[in-house]
Amino acid sequence: MRLFIALDIDSEINQRITRFVEGVSAFAPDARWAKPESLHVTLKFVGEQPVALLEEIKRALGTVSAGAVELQFGGCGFFPTPKAARVFWIGVEARPQLAALAAAVDDQTARLGIPREERPFSPHVTLARGGGRGQGSGSPHWRKADRPNRSFQGLQEKLAALATPEFGTMTAHEFFLYQSQLSPKGSTYTKLATFALG
Repeated sequence: MRLFIALDIDSEINQRITRFVEGVSAFAPDARWAKPESLHVTLKFVGEQPVALLEEIKRALGTVSAGAVELQFGGCGFFPTPKAARVFWIGVEARPQLAALAAAVDDQTARLGIPREERPFSPHVTLARGGGRGQGSGSPHWRKADRPNRSFQGLQEKLAALATPEFGTMTAHEFFLYQSQLSPKGSTYTKLATFALG
């Protein structure tokens, strides 16, 4: 099963992001846009794991000790670069507690043999992925398959004429273990477990 660990986004902020997407998505018609119900802030992408490991992962995450985290959503950009854009994202500003939470999650899953993150934590909300081949990964970092492309050119031109979007601030009091199921219509996320913060 394909797993990831994430924070949910408050409904008011989700609605503001959804309205923003409705206003700009026509400028990147070939992109695969995230559904409002699947917007989240990833703490760790775990990847494919055997079902037998699920309960151990839940137990490990249950030992993570961290306080509630304040998040501010605003700004947007493209990974890995605007010219070779594979992902369109919204920025997330947070105090050091968010990076500490991601590190604690990484530490606990590493004890189960799940590879550690190799690069610094980069909090964001993925809004769309480019429509081309090899454009599936939501990773913010450069990959060998990345090439200059025009998937988001119209969107980039539109955004240049707009003010920097701001979506609001929330406090996360819990984080979640999700299963991701891939299909031609996009990923479906199922919440498998909830873990309290604070």
